[in-house]
Amino acid sequence: MISVGLDLVFWVLSIIAFGMSAWALFHAVRTPARAFAITGKQTKKLWLIFLGLAALFSFASAVGYFGIGLGQLNFFAVLSVVAAGVYLADVKPAVSEVGKGGGNQGPYGPW
Repeated sequence: MISVGLDLVFWVLSIIAFGMSAWALFHAVRTPARAFAITGKQTKKLWLIFLGLAALFSFASAVGYFGIGLGQLNFFAVLSVVAAGVYLADVKPAVSEVGKGGGNQGPYGPW
């Protein structure tokens, strides 16, 4: 009974990890490569590789609970959360600011 509950908790965590990795990958794909260079972060290509592998491993971990993928939340799934977390916490805010010109900004937004 406890094992089934823990399996459910880890399955939900692995789905959240996949969502986080997919969201980071989607943002990295849509961000211009110039933004990574301007902010001094790693290249877009390198982030796409990291986040692509993160999405792959977290997806494999999520479907592993149905006997298809990697199985339990493993080391690669934890690394995928770390990679997506670093991107979302550090890189995404920096590259999102590129191209947002400061002109025509009022106290409540552009005018």
